[in-house]
Amino acid sequence: MPVKAYTCIEISKEDLKFSGAHFTIFSATERERLHGHNFKVSLLLTADVGDNGMCFSYVEIKTRLRKLCAQLDEYTLLPADSPFMQIRSEGAQYIAEFNGEQIPFLVSDTLVLPVRNTTVEEFARYLLEQLLRDAPFIEGNEIRELIMKVSSGPGQWGSASWSRD
Repeated sequence: MPVKAYTCIEISKEDLKFSGAHFTIFSATERERLHGHNFKVSLLLTADVGDNGMCFSYVEIKTRLRKLCAQLDEYTLLPADSPFMQIRSEGAQYIAEFNGEQIPFLVSDTLVLPVRNTTVEEFARYLLEQLLRDAPFIEGNEIRELIMKVSSGPGQWGSASWSRD
């Protein structure tokens, strides 16, 4: 019986990371204090193996992942879609309102992301969605499945996945 030649590639390089300040929101009344992590990023992808014995040049995907990491690097990261916190812009500041507190952040140091919380699970989903916007790369390389992983420390990863129907 013939076997279709798919492969699963893991891209997990030391420089695929971003430093970010954040706090996790647990409920309408409980959150972490502002702190930071050196978040690591890894990608597993499944694609067709070409006649040359490889799916594509790894440089292509590493370049895209490095760009995504650089866009998040050295910012305070806030969740635009939190059900428990509202964010408004006032001049050079964002004001985050949480449980009666008004927490100011410099706009120049802050990214407000389309996520519900600033967790590894949501960062993984966000990065995966950003990568999927590059449809010519995904389609042109016959990528069948992607699993984006983000770590906030050793042994703690969150992931988001996509597969072609």
